[in-house]
Amino acid sequence: MREAHEWLVTENPIYAAKWLAGIREAIIGLEVMPESRALAPESEAFDCDIRQALFGRGTPWRIFFTIKGETVQILHVRHGNRDYWKP
Repeated sequence: MREAHEWLVTENPIYAAKWLAGIREAIIGLEVMPESRALAPESEAFDCDIRQALFGRGTPWRIFFTIKGETVQILHVRHGNRDYWKP
C-alpha cells in the first residue's frame, strides 16, 4: 500500500488521498462479518483460509486476509492486474 500510495502521489495527489482513505475504510470495514468475503483463489496454496476483499472500480485492488478467532489479519494488498499471490 505504501508503494502504491507513493506512486499515486506523484501521478495524482488528490486521487492518492482519496484512494488511501478508501482502502483504509475497506480494511476497517472487515471488522463486520469478514467471513462473508469470498475465499481467494490463492487460498488452496496456503495452509489456512485466505479471503479477499475487493476495493475500487474497474480492476480492483485485492485485500488478502485471514481470520483467527476474533482477529482479522491483513496479509497482503495487491492490484488486480498483478499475477496470483503465491506463498
